[in-house]
Amino acid sequence: MEDYDKVIEAIQAARMYYYQNLTTEAIAHELNMSRSTVSRLLNFARQNGLVDIRIVDPNEHPQQFEKKITDFFKIKRAHVVPVPDIVSEMECLERVAQYAANYLNSIFDSNMILGVAWGNTISEISRHLLPKITHSSQIVQLHGAGNTQTMGIEYASEIIMRFAKNYQAVAHLFPVPTFFDFASTKHALWEEGSIRRLLDLQEKADLLLYSIGAVNAGLPSHVYSGGYLGKVDYAELKKEHLVGDIATVFFRMDGSFNDISINERASGPDLELFKNKHGICVISGLAKVRGLYAALKGHLITELIVDEPTARSLIDNYILS
Repeated sequence: MEDYDKVIEAIQAARMYYYQNLTTEAIAHELNMSRSTVSRLLNFARQNGLVDIRIVDPNEHPQQFEKKITDFFKIKRAHVVPVPDIVSEMECLERVAQYAANYLNSIFDSNMILGVAWGNTISEISRHLLPKITHSSQIVQLHGAGNTQTMGIEYASEIIMRFAKNYQAVAHLFPVPTFFDFASTKHALWEEGSIRRLLDLQEKADLLLYSIGAVNAGLPSHVYSGGYLGKVDYAELKKEHLVGDIATVFFRMDGSFNDISINERASGPDLELFKNKHGICVISGLAKVRGLYAALKGHLITELIVDEPTARSLIDNYILS
């Protein structure tokens, strides 16, 4: 009852603040409470998804970087998150994740299926989600998380379950290895009914959320730091001149991904899925610029959320060069 009363008070304060343009002092006087209590109620309303704040700047939208990226790569939309060059990579990731979490609420709704590719970036987004009630929605994991050291269930399932809990959606975990030892094992398992059901859900997804893995990132992608790849695998990445991966499926500098042997053993979906679906790619970190360019060149991105320094580097090195 106490939480319910707090929600009612927060909504009442928010209506007066945002709809009636009353000051916190005027709201405090009318509700017979202190200004600090009103401020806490407004903050509670924002943190719990009771208030949806959107900024529309007619003078700068789309921003210069966003326009250059969308025009050059012919993608649906680019979001460049303002971040000073002096901030750490961790803080940069946090700001991008906060933006992505807020934006996701504006496009994911009831009766939708969200495909999620786990990883450091998506994990950070899951920690900044704002609660939103949806109905008959589903969250499906796009690739397995097991390796020779662990099944990886705890790491991947925690991310998927955060999304499911946040949207009150049904969660569908994908309990298979990230990379199979043999492609034949994968092909046989892919014929099983329980796995086929998950693959069909991936194909039916209305929205995909993912990042790009880069082996040399300042904050290494989890697939590279978590023991998922061996020495032979790293040798293949170098030999094939692979520059990144999406959901553990690798691609080259020109964006192509066919005839790459490690992909035959990968549990992630064929990258054609990302060409045909509305996907939101979230990127943070200069080390991912090459992979980002390759993915954009290969039409593997529909919508992009990226930090400002990375966007600037992409433009300077691949658009203006």
